[in-house]
Amino acid sequence: MRKILLSIIGILLIVFSIFLANQLIDSKSKPKPVKEKIIKTVFIDTVTNSTVPILIPAHGSLVAKRRLELYSEVQGIFKPRTILFKPGQEFNKGQVLIDIDASEYYASVQSAKSNLYNDIAAIMPDLRFDYPKMYQKWQNYLVNFDLEKSTPSLPEMTNEKENYFITGRGIVSSYYNVKNLEQRLSKYRILAPFKGVLTEALVTEGSLIRSGQKLGEFIDPSSYEMEVALSTSYATLLKVGEEVKLNNLEHTETFIGKVSRVNGSVDPSTQTITAFIEVKNDTLKEGMYLEASLNAKEEENAIEIDRSLMLDGNQIFVVENNALNVMDVKAVFYSETTVVLKDIPNGTVILGKPVPGAYAGMLVKPFSSESNNTDNL
Repeated sequence: MRKILLSIIGILLIVFSIFLANQLIDSKSKPKPVKEKIIKTVFIDTVTNSTVPILIPAHGSLVAKRRLELYSEVQGIFKPRTILFKPGQEFNKGQVLIDIDASEYYASVQSAKSNLYNDIAAIMPDLRFDYPKMYQKWQNYLVNFDLEKSTPSLPEMTNEKENYFITGRGIVSSYYNVKNLEQRLSKYRILAPFKGVLTEALVTEGSLIRSGQKLGEFIDPSSYEMEVALSTSYATLLKVGEEVKLNNLEHTETFIGKVSRVNGSVDPSTQTITAFIEVKNDTLKEGMYLEASLNAKEEENAIEIDRSLMLDGNQIFVVENNALNVMDVKAVFYSETTVVLKDIPNGTVILGKPVPGAYAGMLVKPFSSESNNTDNL
């Protein structure tokens, strides 16, 4: 009987212990916290369609519109002059750039001119007796013949007899030989074809100049051109004479140029077309790097937004009922930082700045100064 009583007591103690343990466990359990909905504060913009100018960005270096590479066609010693042949030196039109010693060649030219004069003088007695009507004009030619000046043109031959007589005496061939020598003599002195500045000098006074040697470069600093390569899709939009806004790299100076030429062919390797922008300003220098904005056309009923707001598949986020949604849009032009969109109804509320981790259905609220102050409390 005692054993049965002890067994019943033991069983009761075990049951009581289990019950007590369950009570302790239940007392320590806490209700799961309800996840609070997070509402993101976002910047918004309201769509107002308008006319958006399409600006094509381009860049390039300035090159003088009129430039001259100086080469020598003769050989000789570079003669010293009062105006030095140095980079940065300015020359007026017609002023001597380079003077090469031509004393030896000049003597040969004078000899040939003297021979021509003697040949004409030798036929004068025959002309006086056989062709008296022709005598006077050839006599006047000899009187006006000056060895120190350029050889004058031969008198006009009025008939075949005169032509045969003069040609048969070798006078015509002697005349053209002299003119050829005089033409080559003029190449010993290189004159400035326009007012400009020397940008490169590869020879110095007293040096031996050889035929075919490059001597330097000469430019007109009053007008420059910038060559830009544009996509063929803009070929029909570019117009000669259209004004172009140019800026330096620091955007501290602005210049106004114009499209002077548009190449008629397309580069097959890059599928681009070349346009030339002419600009004039006293502060410009050859080789300066400028950025240009070409006015291609104006897109009506469109808006321009930051490219970072675009989603894959030509979509953007719109705000509807305090939540984000996606909308299909039509992009008509992309620049480096912006995109021009069409077919967005007026009054549509879109994101003004990108939101990290944004998704369709995300709860948002527009940014305002009041909400910003509340968030900071």
